[in-house]
Amino acid sequence: MIDATKYTLDNGLRIAVHTDTSTPMAAVNLLYDVGAKDEHPERTGFAHLFEHLMFGGSDNIPSFDEPLQRAGGENNAFTNNDFTNYYITLPAQNIETAFWLESDRMLRLAFSERSLEVQRSVVIEEFNQNYLNRPYGDMWMLLRQLAYKQHPYRWCTIGISPEHIRHATLAEVEDFFYSHYAPNNAILTVAGPLQPDRVLELAQRWFGPIARRNVHPRRLPAEPQQTAPRELEAQRDVPFNALMMAYHMPNRTHPDFYTADLITDALSGGKSGRLYQRLVKEQQLFSGINCFVTGDIDSGLLVVQGQLFPNTSFESAERAIAHELEQLAQCPLPHHELQKLHNRYEANSKFEEINVLNKAMNLAFYELIGSALDINHEVERYRAVDAQRVLHLASSMLQPSNRSTLRYIASKQ
Repeated sequence: MIDATKYTLDNGLRIAVHTDTSTPMAAVNLLYDVGAKDEHPERTGFAHLFEHLMFGGSDNIPSFDEPLQRAGGENNAFTNNDFTNYYITLPAQNIETAFWLESDRMLRLAFSERSLEVQRSVVIEEFNQNYLNRPYGDMWMLLRQLAYKQHPYRWCTIGISPEHIRHATLAEVEDFFYSHYAPNNAILTVAGPLQPDRVLELAQRWFGPIARRNVHPRRLPAEPQQTAPRELEAQRDVPFNALMMAYHMPNRTHPDFYTADLITDALSGGKSGRLYQRLVKEQQLFSGINCFVTGDIDSGLLVVQGQLFPNTSFESAERAIAHELEQLAQCPLPHHELQKLHNRYEANSKFEEINVLNKAMNLAFYELIGSALDINHEVERYRAVDAQRVLHLASSMLQPSNRSTLRYIASKQ
């Protein structure tokens, strides 16, 4: 059980505090409800660009890292299609440093043509290095474009093209900041040996004076239901053929999300997973194979991804995967297998709760999708998934008409 005390400041900033006296460290997590899905299709990559710009200095603090390091702290951030997350860990007695730093860059970044050019170059180089020039780097870009036709999940967090960032103007960047980086579009969570009233006092002191902003309303196009199989072949200079098969699945707050997640655990739960046991170990069709859900807040994907042995054809690989998926849709999971999946999730969940930063980040995410305290009901939601729910969802979701297949062909073979 993770207890949390919740507040909302007059400017709309939501706060959740978890008191954990087992550690001298505190975690301060600030989640902004803006991700790649909030970008204009001709100006993608902005959410990720801001992850870099936010460390480039604010109006009153030219160097973000220097005062934090003096306080014994560390920080980092990540961006995905749904939100952007910034976090700091530091000794609890120095926690005010984190509030000072985060509030100042929420108030206003040190926007300049020079800072934009520096971070623009960094992001473009990252795009080229990790997505265009790296083996298998563009697989996800290709799969997203294949699986999504309307929803902005059709592009990766890095964006559609480096040209979108290359041509971004300072005015466009400032507009994106003030339209999304606002107290009324953020969630602050704190975990550590601190009392809630102390955290509230600091939040009111440092974040309270920041005015609410006009956050752009989110009007995302709904993704039409896929009614026929989609296929794409891409030839690249890589050593081995690879395969990705994606199925549209329920969104993160739908009850069937938990069923879909357990399906992937049954298929790919380590070396005991069905795909590894049968397609890697027994049939030796793949050198490695994995299955997972994207976990998106809107309707996401269940993905099977594998690297083929040189003598494995795409036809035999796809047929073998389809057979394993059909088994889930036709034969109920044995009780002992389902029980193992339930137990594994609960064990992993309890292990995650040991880390104070994990607790702060998870509280912020659950507040974003509903309520921070919903985190305490996740285990029971997974345990409520029975064999019939798995059978029903597998039979309706894992259909060829709902499948997008990417064949990544190695030109070196």
